[in-house]
Amino acid sequence: IRTRWFDTFSNLNCFKGRNLSMVLKWWSLLYVTLALSGGFMDSRQHINCIRCNDVSAFEPSRFDRMKLRGGGGTQLPNGNVSHGGKLKGGSKIKDKRTDGLTISKNADFASWYSQLVVKSELIEYYDISGCYILRPWAYAIWEIIQSFVDSKIKAMGVKSCYFPMFVSKKALHAEQEHVEGFTPEVAWVTKSGNTNLAEEIAIRPTSETIMYPAFAKWIRSVYFNTLGVSPNTMPRSHRDLPLRVNQWCNVVRWEFKDPTPFLRTREFLWQEGHTAHATKAAAAAEAFQVQELYRTVYEDLLAVPVVPGTKTSTEKFAGAESSLTVEAFIPLTGRAVQGATSHQLGQKFGHIFGIEFEDQQGVRQVPWQNSWGLTTRTIGVMAMVHGDDRGLVLPPAIAPTQVVLVPIPGKNTSMSSLLPPLQDLAAALAREGLRVEVDHREHVTPGFKFNQWELRGVPLRLELGPRDLAAGRVVA
Repeated sequence: IRTRWFDTFSNLNCFKGRNLSMVLKWWSLLYVTLALSGGFMDSRQHINCIRCNDVSAFEPSRFDRMKLRGGGGTQLPNGNVSHGGKLKGGSKIKDKRTDGLTISKNADFASWYSQLVVKSELIEYYDISGCYILRPWAYAIWEIIQSFVDSKIKAMGVKSCYFPMFVSKKALHAEQEHVEGFTPEVAWVTKSGNTNLAEEIAIRPTSETIMYPAFAKWIRSVYFNTLGVSPNTMPRSHRDLPLRVNQWCNVVRWEFKDPTPFLRTREFLWQEGHTAHATKAAAAAEAFQVQELYRTVYEDLLAVPVVPGTKTSTEKFAGAESSLTVEAFIPLTGRAVQGATSHQLGQKFGHIFGIEFEDQQGVRQVPWQNSWGLTTRTIGVMAMVHGDDRGLVLPPAIAPTQVVLVPIPGKNTSMSSLLPPLQDLAAALAREGLRVEVDHREHVTPGFKFNQWELRGVPLRLELGPRDLAAGRVVA
């Protein structure tokens, strides 16, 4: 401890020219840290902030929160101690600045979540209610989910495709139970410029009625198209099955009053798989296989525990025989959230759209169909479960940046001298398969960077200052 105190006093020359009250404020915080933690290292980064010639580095919200060893809580810049987000004085985290979260998760969950998704740079609000801009940080998370799911379903034999986002009124109304389930949410296109359309066109709320007319043609042609036979005269063979396709797209579901980012939005991104099988057993096996895939997305990728199950008859997908689901639990609300669903559609859509095949005995049959989907709701569920009063918390597997490297220039050490070793380290970590970023911005202080990356939920931060450079080490 004595050695660390000498280290501290050796840096007193960096207080020259500073506002005395600001210096005293900083020194009192340093004293508390030393008294409670027994060391200087927790405060070394703040001395380096002082060297940056930026008075804003002294603002309370710029400090990292200092953990109280043995205190059972987290010391906040304002002096309060947070025990799982419960703060003295109500729901707000008192702070002079508003760069970070100002609302406690435990005290006001809904307001905390609304603030979290904006300040962690997941979304930006849009001028149409229920529609949100996915910022690059959120879309990068979605791309990781896409890559994980796409590789798994392609290994199952599912092929990628894309269908138009518009559906005719006739096709949408072909299955009455299905359309009744979606009618309140369907958005309609009624005009082209100033001209009324002859027939209203719906924007897809889901794609069963868009895809299945094509299924009736494809099951005839998949096996026999190499023979040069006209599709309309081709026999419908069991060899065409299973037919498995998936598309990554957006859908629009309009009618609701209380939109919530990622959870209830009027437009969202998803994947929707649609398949046809020769037997009910084959269709059921796939439905459970996809349910298990969705469980691994939540538990292995997002570190969110889910409960697999079957929807009740009143909750199942409109037009389905049964709906399998994985349900996540949000502890602070005490409510379950539907994570993803896998539907067994039976033969109903096949009868409606004329999808048929001949089995091995030459008997004409209707295939058994499934549809299944996973949406950007995954991001919202993960944020609700893992986020805290400091910001987003990303499990390493889903973090777009898993390690951030932050240089901390000193009085006699420039940014340019710190960047080469950090870039070498970043390259070495990248070769090991990690997603790494070097934060070389010079217009903001290290303290600002610390808080910003913590808000965004990056799992690991590595810092390099002058002493670290001399010692050949980094601080994690």
